[in-house]
Amino acid sequence: MLKLTDIENLAALARLDIPAEEKESLRKEIDSILGYVGEVQKLSGDVVKKEAGDIKNVFREDMNPHLSGEFTEDLLAEAPRWQDNYIKVKKIL
Repeated sequence: MLKLTDIENLAALARLDIPAEEKESLRKEIDSILGYVGEVQKLSGDVVKKEAGDIKNVFREDMNPHLSGEFTEDLLAEAPRWQDNYIKVKKIL
């Protein structure tokens, strides 16, 4: 149970000016809030922590990567225009 001096100390820490007639009602309200928090703490003691699942790489592993430039000529042959191993495109700017 909180005392009126506790309410006055809290008000001083919060830099609040609480009228004397509100201190008693505030003390009762804070007592009921703290009682509810105490009950919630009793219930939440059995909660199991969530753990992350298995960590795995979502990218595929390249088992037999091809050599660089192996398919360059085949790809350039499919392009409508190309020059010096580059595909020519229309200038945008």
